[in-house]
Amino acid sequence: MIHKEIIKHPTLSSPQDRFALPDSSGCFGPYGGSYVPETLYHPLSELNDAYVEAKKDPDFQQELSRLLKEFAGRPTELYFAERLTKELGGAKIYLKREDLLHTGAHKINNALGQALLAKRMGKKRIIAETGAGQHGIATASVCAKFGMDCKIYMGAEDMRRQALNVFRMRLSGAEVHGVEAGSKTLKEAINEAMRDWVTNVRSTHYILGSALGAHPYPGMVRDFHRVISEETKRQFLEMEGRLPDEMIACVGGGSNAIGFFFDFLEDLDVRLIGVEAGGRSLDEGEHAARFEGGKLGVLQGCKTWILQNAEGQINPTHSVSAGLDYAAIGPEHAYYRDLGRIEFAHAGDKDALDAFRKLSCVEGILPALETSHGLAHAFKRAAQMTPDQTVCVNLSGRGDKDAMEAARVMGVTGLPEMPLP
Repeated sequence: MIHKEIIKHPTLSSPQDRFALPDSSGCFGPYGGSYVPETLYHPLSELNDAYVEAKKDPDFQQELSRLLKEFAGRPTELYFAERLTKELGGAKIYLKREDLLHTGAHKINNALGQALLAKRMGKKRIIAETGAGQHGIATASVCAKFGMDCKIYMGAEDMRRQALNVFRMRLSGAEVHGVEAGSKTLKEAINEAMRDWVTNVRSTHYILGSALGAHPYPGMVRDFHRVISEETKRQFLEMEGRLPDEMIACVGGGSNAIGFFFDFLEDLDVRLIGVEAGGRSLDEGEHAARFEGGKLGVLQGCKTWILQNAEGQINPTHSVSAGLDYAAIGPEHAYYRDLGRIEFAHAGDKDALDAFRKLSCVEGILPALETSHGLAHAFKRAAQMTPDQTVCVNLSGRGDKDAMEAARVMGVTGLPEMPLP
């Protein structure tokens, strides 16, 4: 189903607006909802009921806070990139260091929260999808900690690009299932994970890795990542005595970005910018920028902006980063874009690779290729701003996993191949 019109909403009017979303049917305005087979209605309802109860349970929240601190490594640092700031010659650049977390990215926040929820529900088998592998290794790690069976679905092309993370998942005891269908990337991995869940709903919990899919996943995943913006606001006020002028994050499905932005939504003087994957070009099939040529439709459980053709068939996507190579964006992002509260830009493969190299050589920090898209836009913005202004970037993941693929794309020769384990 394709809707070409964009539905406008009133501007945010009170601090309560963001906490009322999603509504009882899982909608963010016209986006979100629950478009799933009848066999998934019950497990989604069961999951929603369990999550609503867990949110109100101080013991659950205390245990999650303890694990985020002791197992994941929170709070993460807010880092002033002094050399980078001097080189660009504009606004001061701060980095929220989610790359310092256990398993190397923000994904551990949500994996821990959902694993605790699965334990509470008596589910002993976990499945998940992964693109870049960071959600996969986070899920595999928490399953190892809790003694749960774990199966990860991953597109065969992403397995090639992220061979190191495939090995890490298997080393943590997870079964990694390669998906050969379609483009062999994230969309197909989600399809296979959903088929598994339909077949094994009694014993299995699906730890969906981003702020998309059917209700209650978008709001639940956001809540588990909200700790990012809570920490960032407190840390920025301590370091600068005020809030940042701009906040920038890469956006695939959108979990790191919505977690980073959420506590700043009513701070209207703070500009919030999500950066999608511009790929090789904005020609059809050459990118994953959903707001550049996308349409309103339904994919894998929710209504949102999707890259699709006139017949409603999902377009191929491309990005140098496996984690951004997906045809849909989380419904909450679409809602706040309509409000004008979150702006969206895009960065191409080349700019992302340049940012990947620049942060590494100027600050000694190797960012994930996903994160590098946000950095690329932040570097451009910072250079256009004045030295009394500030830009804060969510450094959502580290780039160890991307080093060999980046070297291949950059044409570096003489490096050993990373065999697929």
